[in-house]
Amino acid sequence: MSAELRILSVGYAGERVAGTVVLVRDGDFIAVIDPGMVADRALILDPLADEGLGADDVTDVLFSHHHPDHTINAALFPNARVHDFQATYHRDLWVPRQFDEESGDSRLAPSVRMVRTPGHTAQDVTTFVETEDGLVACTHLWWSEAGPADDPFAADRDVLRRSRERVLALEPRLIVPGHGAPFIPGSATPV
Repeated sequence: MSAELRILSVGYAGERVAGTVVLVRDGDFIAVIDPGMVADRALILDPLADEGLGADDVTDVLFSHHHPDHTINAALFPNARVHDFQATYHRDLWVPRQFDEESGDSRLAPSVRMVRTPGHTAQDVTTFVETEDGLVACTHLWWSEAGPADDPFAADRDVLRRSRERVLALEPRLIVPGHGAPFIPGSATPV
């Protein structure tokens, strides 16, 4: 089995900031990753409608970390469970997140899993999506294809490097960064 992944909105960082927002479908699991700051909410909702989905159809929202530029529009999806490094939240339920002791994974759907990858913040997770084209890593370990090599928010450069190495060791076909277009990792990818 494999999941489908679509970019709803490509993010950017500079004088203005917007996060890259991703749609993942894996059977009945319909998730939006990092529904954060965008210039207009239609930049999330219109591409979702183009996929034949409304906000009420989204079953899950995933956060890479808790900065507002990645979380501020989560309430657009009133029926969704919300996932972060710590738990799954739904209405008045708070269910602690369990990571497999051997793999470090927290499986959300057959082809979707979260892995703790501290770096940009201590609470970062990367969402790995198995697609028919290969493994895709949705992560804020890179803001864009260019890095930055030294994340100005990272409290510990060595922790960031180790998490980047962990992601790259899984040989993802594509990386979806926090504030840019998806890119194919290669020798120029900052570690």
